[in-house]
Amino acid sequence: MVELAEALEWAAGRGTGTLITLRSDGRAQSSDIAYVVDSDSMLISVTADRAKTANMRRDPRIVVHVSHPTSWSYVSFDALAELSPVAASTDDETVDRLVAYYETMRGEPHPDWDEYRQAMVDDKRLLVTVRPQSVVGMING
Repeated sequence: MVELAEALEWAAGRGTGTLITLRSDGRAQSSDIAYVVDSDSMLISVTADRAKTANMRRDPRIVVHVSHPTSWSYVSFDALAELSPVAASTDDETVDRLVAYYETMRGEPHPDWDEYRQAMVDDKRLLVTVRPQSVVGMING
């Protein structure tokens, strides 16, 4: 059995996974995502007009599944999603958080922060904070 802290540490080295949300009729919807691990949570950048965002607004119960096929390792986090406000201004808190998200994900600054900040507003971006409640899976090395 994998522990939550161990699973988050393992997932931190991956950066991509699958987000599973619930449609209004209860069926699952999956989306490929990029994420960063932030202490005991994960962060995902999404746009306001996507189905996955609408699903999380209606029902914050989600699963984030991360796998590594060559080692037959995976973890699936049962979690709750917390959505930030949509980026509304290049200097608002959401955009500031998206800047930090970008730097963590890419490991370097963006070449044009003004352009990036404006794109976050134009795209109607927001951050999802994934709060894992439990995890299942296995880690093989």
